[in-house]
Amino acid sequence: MSGTRKSLALAVGLGLVTLSACGSEDGGSGSAAGSKTVTLVSHDSWAVSKSVLAAFEKQSGYTVRVLKDGDAGQAVNKAILTKDNPQGDVFFGVDNTLLSRALDNGLFQPYEVKDAAAILPAYRTDEAEHRVTPIDTGDICVNYDKAWFSEHKLTPPESFDDLIKPAYKDLLVTENASTSSPGLGFLLGSAAKYGDDGWAAYWTKLKSNGVKVVDGWEQAYNEEFSGSAGGKKAKADRPLVVSYASSPPAEVIFADPKPTTAPTGVATGTCFRQIEYAGLLSNAGNSEGGKALLDFLVGKSFQEDMPLNMFVYPVREGAKVPAEFTEFGPQAKDPETMDPAKIAEHRDQWVKSWTSLVLK
Repeated sequence: MSGTRKSLALAVGLGLVTLSACGSEDGGSGSAAGSKTVTLVSHDSWAVSKSVLAAFEKQSGYTVRVLKDGDAGQAVNKAILTKDNPQGDVFFGVDNTLLSRALDNGLFQPYEVKDAAAILPAYRTDEAEHRVTPIDTGDICVNYDKAWFSEHKLTPPESFDDLIKPAYKDLLVTENASTSSPGLGFLLGSAAKYGDDGWAAYWTKLKSNGVKVVDGWEQAYNEEFSGSAGGKKAKADRPLVVSYASSPPAEVIFADPKPTTAPTGVATGTCFRQIEYAGLLSNAGNSEGGKALLDFLVGKSFQEDMPLNMFVYPVREGAKVPAEFTEFGPQAKDPETMDPAKIAEHRDQWVKSWTSLVLK
């Protein structure tokens, strides 16, 4: 879950630690063995409250350095290329759409976190080898502009099937599946829904119904989607967008003044579930520090701190989520899912076929 959904969190500003360093500035070396600095490599949108991170640093004796490396796909690819001389000790931000690429390339070494039993069973992965630890989850879903649909006296779509109906022609904007995490998730959701032999026919119909494809989430949500704060300023004309189930709460939380209801809604029959992982990098210079950091990431304080910082749901059993999430952005009850092994088998070919079908 890349620097996309979590761009919503940029408006939080104060109170977040979003340290950033470019690998080229420091030679790309990670932490040294025995060092009291532990380096977390991530995509651009990792964030944590200062007080929560300070408590971990005080308790553990480690200072956390964060190295941000772009969107999720870019960060994963760079981590693979530098795995023999890693830039840090822990990598955070590989999700179930890219997990096989990281595991097949030996990006991580085994480590079972101390609170592994507290992770909800639905999110546990690689339990035999413990190369990755689930950290958060979220749903990629079509969002709709409530005001637009009310004004046009049209019922918002609820499902994948609805999106290809003539009533919704020229209303949807989505992201490029080859360059965007939510774009890829939406493609995988359609493949899970319609199967290996049916997803292409679905996209042929969606294309005929006027779907618009842009490079990434930022453009789709903040420039093309009429329901977002940014879209209103840009006078956007698409009332449907591929985004996240956590987008409506963000529209409420960051609004001034805060509305009593979210201005956007979620088509719950279009959701695809993502799970995001962290792991101890192979050849990490400070493996002990990395293990302590991984334990922290599944600890209750970090898990309960995540939602308002990165707009994701915790994976720890019993971790509380903000009231705005349960009221305006609850998790989908029956999202589309796909086994990481199947994603690994088909992802590249699906993206290639999708590009030829939709973009050409």
